[in-house]
Amino acid sequence: MQLDLSFLSAKSPPLIGLDISSSAIKMVELSSDGKQGYCVERYVVEILPRDAVSDGNIVNLEDAAGAVQRAWRKLGTSVKHVAVAIPASQAITKKIIVPAGQREEELEVLVESEANQYIPFSLDEVNLDFQVIGPAGSPLDEVEVLIAASRKEKVEDRVAVAEAGGLNPIVVDIESYAVLSAFELVKKQLLRGGNGQIVALITVGANIMSLVVMRDDQQLYVRDQTFGGNQLTQDIARLYGKTFDEAEAEKRKNTLPENYESELLRPFVENFALEVSRVLQFFFTSTQYTKLDHIVLAGGCAILPGVRAAVASRTQVNTIIANPFADMSMHKRVRGKALKADAPSLLAACGLALRRFDA
Repeated sequence: MQLDLSFLSAKSPPLIGLDISSSAIKMVELSSDGKQGYCVERYVVEILPRDAVSDGNIVNLEDAAGAVQRAWRKLGTSVKHVAVAIPASQAITKKIIVPAGQREEELEVLVESEANQYIPFSLDEVNLDFQVIGPAGSPLDEVEVLIAASRKEKVEDRVAVAEAGGLNPIVVDIESYAVLSAFELVKKQLLRGGNGQIVALITVGANIMSLVVMRDDQQLYVRDQTFGGNQLTQDIARLYGKTFDEAEAEKRKNTLPENYESELLRPFVENFALEVSRVLQFFFTSTQYTKLDHIVLAGGCAILPGVRAAVASRTQVNTIIANPFADMSMHKRVRGKALKADAPSLLAACGLALRRFDA
């Protein structure tokens, strides 16, 4: 089957952002609010069966597709076009400089030639795409081009899950780019829109803590380390004699016994703040930078009670919780309080939904 997929090029609306993470299926649908802004039409978070997706890999297609189907039904939309993303670990990206004024066909030849140097697979085994970013500097006779590639099997796994769930994937993105697209909306909430400031985006999901440090549009540092919400879920299961799925459900519903906060939550939050401090130390010792202006916390763990205050206290850096929807209007069907609680875990889904508005 020949796939008409693209990592980087724009597609037509309407579109649902579909994020297939290790712990949940997340969908976001946005529309224009008519004032150069966005409206949240609907969203949903559907918990995945454990180990349906592991380390970014689709392990059980049937379970994952079933969760996609349930999520779409709960979403209550007629839209079936979706944008999906592969994990950054499954993609290879490279920026190259080429002469300006190239025709599309000439660029394709140049990109394939460059890709052969950086991709450790035959080009027959990968989905390859590129996008001209803009002038490479002065003089204006060169442009910067972003190349993105992934093994076809990794792309096709994501496509298969969406299609088996009854949906039509028309955009395949890279998760980290989708997150950064939504992060641009979060940055606007910072002092002076974050311009000229060093901002750390720390995303803590089920198993991985990811750090991206940026100044304006430049990435200064990227690092992943093992730490995530599954550790807390496992502690809950062990202490209260529950299965992992039962523990996860009660953690999300906040229906655990009174001693949960003192016995498990508070120590986990303190450890969370310590891990943030540690990953930031890697940034400081690996670069010439010695300070941060802001920390933005994202991922499912970011909404745990006390996390923001604990991180701010330990790092002595202004810390906020990511909410890309803060300046958006909402359809009356969307519950604002629930959206605010889920927002930190919806960056990738939001960024994918924004592909609807690509020029």
